[in-house]
Amino acid sequence: MQKIRNIAIIAHVDHGKTTLVDKLLLAGHLFRENEHSGELIMDNNDLERERGITILAKNVSINYQGYKINIIDTPGHADFGGEVERVLNMADGVLLLVDAFEGPMPQTRFVLQKALNLGLKPIVVVNKVDKPNCRPDEVNEMVFDLMFNLNATEEQLDFVTLYGSAKQNWMGSDWRTPGNDITPLLDAIIKHIPAPTQLEGTPQMLITSLDYSPYVGRIAVGRVHRGTLREGMNVSLCKRNGSITKVKIKELDTFTGLGRTKTEEVKSGDICALVGIEGFEIGDTIADFNNPEPLNPIAIDEPTMSMVFTINNSPFFGKEGKFVTSRHIEERLIRELDKNLALRVERTQDSDAWNVFGRGVLHLSVLIETMRREGYELQVGQPQVIFKEINGVRCEPIEQLTINLPEDCSGKVIEMVAARKGEMLSMDVVGDRIQLEFHIPSRGIIGLRNNILTVSAGEAIMSHRFVEYQPYKGEIERRANGSIIALETGTAYAYAIDKLQDRGKFFIHPQDVVYEGQVIGESNKEGDIVVNICKSKKLTNMRASGSDDKVKIAPPVIFSLEEALEYIKKDEYVEVTPSSIRLRKILLDENDRKRAAK
Repeated sequence: MQKIRNIAIIAHVDHGKTTLVDKLLLAGHLFRENEHSGELIMDNNDLERERGITILAKNVSINYQGYKINIIDTPGHADFGGEVERVLNMADGVLLLVDAFEGPMPQTRFVLQKALNLGLKPIVVVNKVDKPNCRPDEVNEMVFDLMFNLNATEEQLDFVTLYGSAKQNWMGSDWRTPGNDITPLLDAIIKHIPAPTQLEGTPQMLITSLDYSPYVGRIAVGRVHRGTLREGMNVSLCKRNGSITKVKIKELDTFTGLGRTKTEEVKSGDICALVGIEGFEIGDTIADFNNPEPLNPIAIDEPTMSMVFTINNSPFFGKEGKFVTSRHIEERLIRELDKNLALRVERTQDSDAWNVFGRGVLHLSVLIETMRREGYELQVGQPQVIFKEINGVRCEPIEQLTINLPEDCSGKVIEMVAARKGEMLSMDVVGDRIQLEFHIPSRGIIGLRNNILTVSAGEAIMSHRFVEYQPYKGEIERRANGSIIALETGTAYAYAIDKLQDRGKFFIHPQDVVYEGQVIGESNKEGDIVVNICKSKKLTNMRASGSDDKVKIAPPVIFSLEEALEYIKKDEYVEVTPSSIRLRKILLDENDRKRAAK
């Protein structure tokens, strides 16, 4: 039996988790320092690199002093909770990574709670101690308090703490004396994280993750719970619904470094990948051929938000995307269900639309962004929260919202959150900034980030996590200003935009092609207005005084995908194609809209 340690790394977004994994790989001599200059190896899909966040959990392993350490990098966002829940099943311990200035944040709490409930042993790493104004000792106390509040056992509370800077590649037990390498952390993992328990008997393995290869199809990944799995072995696949099918393991791989290597057999405690298993889902059990005993499937939190996905039927459909039909979109959504645990898809009465349920706007927008990069065109409706009937009372999801911002704009922000039915829980002064905590309905968070960033001149840091369902809190005021809508299809002229600028702000550049019913700006007042943006200057030989003024146009507002989703109203769609994001009215014709309003 190899000496094995299985460890998951959990932390809030941007506390340096992926950087730390990269440095551990360096310590395990998996590659040389200059091979990947400045690039994070773990965040290997384009979206992760652009946003600087981890979306998919990943497995790597390193060899250190005769021990094999399996490291699982987890996402920090509560929106990707489906990823986190299934991954923690593979680990025996966790590295809890905390920023030496910010301390534990709400999303740290979210993942930590899941880890403690599974009985995993934590090692606390206080990272970024090279930052000015950092407070490592205070942060260590905060972590202890947090674990105590989450009902950690005495053994879990007796954790070991290391301080250091992943970026500068050192860790040690005292933050005042910088070390010169990261090995103290590896020594701590070997010493304090328990070895996986070796269970003899018939084989059992819970499928907690999946991989895909164009040659062999879907690959089941998980940790062998009991017994031994061998190549070519006949096993049973126990499904969630209780049915059992007989399958054969064609190939068996273990993780080494960043890749996988073929092996003859895998004993209990190690993480492996199985090739040749057909028709499995995450949460199914691989068990003995003759007398199968299934393990408990993974419990997944329910979705809290839904959006309508529909085919693109605007006048510009099919001009930019490769996949535009309902068949294409449906196949893609069903393929996503295979690996995206917290997602649900339902067909609506309209044959070309689907209700897609997820954990939050970020969870769903990452799916939409991935689809548009693959060449899909689609339209998405306004995000809606999912209401539930509990004991005959209509309930809605409530989130814990944390905002860290400069002192001078805290009054306005508190007012904004209160207007969206937020209740303040606490207010702490941290240096020259203020940390506010609220309970707020999920509905109130949609569209809040933009407003808070505007008020705080971009200085606010905002994060939120789902807490529970509570009775409905009443109506919330959404965006009051109306939309500016294009009257006809054509090219937008600078002359027309210039003349209409006093009516509101625009989302389009001069010379952009627009269509009838497209939302091209935000009005200064309530109520939508329809304007002719395609009106050009008449070039006659008549000269009127003052008609040849220079055109001065304010730069347009450009939305990111999340901002667009949070901005639209109930009667609007976001049209998403591989090269553009447009806002439009669901009913493009003005007369149709007037009839519907009546």
